[in-house]
Amino acid sequence: MLKELPEVPNEVLSNIEDFFSEEKNPALQSLKDILFTALSTQNDELLVSLLEKYPLTVHITGLPPSSPFLNSTVITSALHIAAAFKYLGGLQLLIQNGHPWNAVDSKGTSAGQIALQAKFTEGYEWLVSEGVRSELILGILDDGEMEDVEEDTERLTNGRYLKQKLLYTSDGNRLLDADNNGVMMGWEAPLMLRHAQLFAQQYYGSKDLNFESNGSSTENNGPVVLNVGFGLGLVDSYLQKYCNPKSHTIIEAHPDVYNQMIALGWDKKPGVKILFGRWQDMIVNIEEAFDIIYWDTFAEEYKDFKEFNENIPNILKQTGIYSYFNGLGGTNQFFHDVYCQVATADLQDLGLETEFIDIDLEKESESNTLFEVNQKEESNNVWTGIRRAYWTLPTYRLPICRFLEY
Repeated sequence: MLKELPEVPNEVLSNIEDFFSEEKNPALQSLKDILFTALSTQNDELLVSLLEKYPLTVHITGLPPSSPFLNSTVITSALHIAAAFKYLGGLQLLIQNGHPWNAVDSKGTSAGQIALQAKFTEGYEWLVSEGVRSELILGILDDGEMEDVEEDTERLTNGRYLKQKLLYTSDGNRLLDADNNGVMMGWEAPLMLRHAQLFAQQYYGSKDLNFESNGSSTENNGPVVLNVGFGLGLVDSYLQKYCNPKSHTIIEAHPDVYNQMIALGWDKKPGVKILFGRWQDMIVNIEEAFDIIYWDTFAEEYKDFKEFNENIPNILKQTGIYSYFNGLGGTNQFFHDVYCQVATADLQDLGLETEFIDIDLEKESESNTLFEVNQKEESNNVWTGIRRAYWTLPTYRLPICRFLEY
């Protein structure tokens, strides 16, 4: 028998503030209980009735988190409850009726993460596909500006970042902004090394990991390389060592980083050309095509990344390779998976196919035979003193992008 729905005055139904006021809407607690019952028992009929009679139901929070995958101290949403109880129909009904796919609870956890924890694979994959669909539509409507799935009211803009004083720590292992955010950190060294090695492997056609010979040739027939964003100079150093570039162009916008490059003698290295300025201003003056392009900037958003990608067809050789630091949604597996698929789709629209190579960070960082890197930062202390971690996932998905016909 269908659970009886409480009566709510029409004037309350038309006003979202009144709807969520227990004083003006005494039926609110009953609605929460009924909604929880519908979700936890996977009762389609009851959920549909709620959504039809009370459209604002999708915005109800503070439901009882009676599931091992929900924290009893957090304020959670209907989508989280549906994910915890592995209710695919509930996820679909809620989102079809206006529930945001990227809603987070009071601790910042998404419904996708709850589905992942509950090993609700079907629900997780559906939420990812819905997130991709929504963001691609928004990208079209908003001219490429992806909705900010990780809300941050204090987000650092690129203009403010470029005016800040940066700090290189004495051990050379961190580059920090004025707010103690990590611009680039030494823990990334294994990833930068792997990027450079894969570039070399793709360019030279090598099937093993012995790349030293590429840099020891007396004749330099190496690739023409572009890197956007110097940071600690990790990827540029590895590109020099393993790819032996014929020419190596580096675009860097921050004056403190540029001064560090000059102090380290990068302007005197054979074949190296430094373009000091924002890539948005520098890219228009580039007239050559590159064999290898790498992109890793700071304090920019997805729309900036997408804008840069739109230049790739004009500056990458037909047989060239493009990659980027894949830090999109790097602290949330659900958002990261959505971003990866959105980026892949947007690049495909430009005629580029993307292959992701999964790297287990713990295993790779401990493999001295592969990386030859001595990590100065213990894994447990990487983020000590840093305002906010920008990467917490166990696996890094390294992107390799080529033109579709190749």
